[in-house]
Amino acid sequence: MNMRVLVISQYFWPENFRINELVKSLQCKGLVIEVLTGQPNYPSGVIFEGYNGWNCTVENWSSVKIYRVPLFPRGRSAVSLGINYLSFIFSAILFGPWLLRGKSFDAIFIFGVSPILQAIPAIFLGKIKNCPLILWIQDLWPESLLETGYVTHKGLLKIVEYVVGWIYHSMDLLLVQSKAFIAKVANLAGSVPVNYYPNSFLEQGSEKLDSKPNITGFDCSFPILFAGNIGRAQAVEVILGAAALLEGVGDISIIMVGDGSRREWMMREVSKRGLRNIIFVGQLPVEVMPAIMAQASGLLVTLVDKEIFRLTIPSKIQAYLAAGRPIIASLNGAGAEIINDAQAGVVVPAENPEALADAIRSMYLMPEIEKLAMGINGRRYYEENFSSEKLIEQLIEYFNKAIKNYHKAVT
Repeated sequence: MNMRVLVISQYFWPENFRINELVKSLQCKGLVIEVLTGQPNYPSGVIFEGYNGWNCTVENWSSVKIYRVPLFPRGRSAVSLGINYLSFIFSAILFGPWLLRGKSFDAIFIFGVSPILQAIPAIFLGKIKNCPLILWIQDLWPESLLETGYVTHKGLLKIVEYVVGWIYHSMDLLLVQSKAFIAKVANLAGSVPVNYYPNSFLEQGSEKLDSKPNITGFDCSFPILFAGNIGRAQAVEVILGAAALLEGVGDISIIMVGDGSRREWMMREVSKRGLRNIIFVGQLPVEVMPAIMAQASGLLVTLVDKEIFRLTIPSKIQAYLAAGRPIIASLNGAGAEIINDAQAGVVVPAENPEALADAIRSMYLMPEIEKLAMGINGRRYYEENFSSEKLIEQLIEYFNKAIKNYHKAVT
């Protein structure tokens, strides 16, 4: 009988998250996957057209059954975001058992992006379904709350830390997307095993595109692509500063593909400063991104200079390495180490617009053979360390091990 896995994630298709690709890959390996999620509203903060935030719904996507619980949209304020987080927790606890009545699963897998509190419904469902819980940690809490400024009160942070410790102790296996996470997670996890399991990038589908997408900005001689969330964590101020320093330097454009809490602010700043070398494209389907990245002369990744983000590996790095194009990085820590180890681009300190402008300028003037070598190095590093095929097999092994240990413990 095929392994049956329930995936719990506040975010899922048609929202663009790594979990979508992972579910497809697991399904291709013969696993039966069902998903418990909320009503889609990320990153706009508005419930997507065709969905109703106050309903329980069931739908099919690529033969995957999706169960959706009511959700308060995230909006654009800290208050609405907090209500959004809490609404998923309570809805999943209240409606999840009813939507999943009569269903049995071999394991429950939680996609642990912020908020990590979304793992709480999984704890209740794990007891009901009598199966092991595997949590894939993408962000560290309470560190993420402190560093992003959402919560700064020491007493409240201590309470969050206690809750996170309870969540970790309730799991049967913890997976972390960065090796730098292991020590901090293990410190709260007690005897629960903690293993490194990085993000990957699923390339299937891009080969079906008959032509390259026509995106504004790629007609210059040196188009730089920034893809993904445009938020506080991405330190978009450094991009504005570097762009201002590069005005009139060669034929360079920075193309911003994506959305996020700082996109509108950034657009206003570009207009206010009269910058002509930053172009905003908006959100695009994940299926077209490999073809778009292939058109770029450089791929840009930025992060704020905070401890939590020095430990984090932005998931776009794996996508950039897979694209085989040189990377321009303004970040510190684990992500910088990967790009340097791969010899796949130019890395400068985070939040330093002068250094970023110099990096872009140096790559613009770099001989083509050197840029080609960086892209080849990146692609080779991706295949050796982040290949989706290899990582999916490893994840299935983790599932099998967790299931075996769980049933051994209960008997």
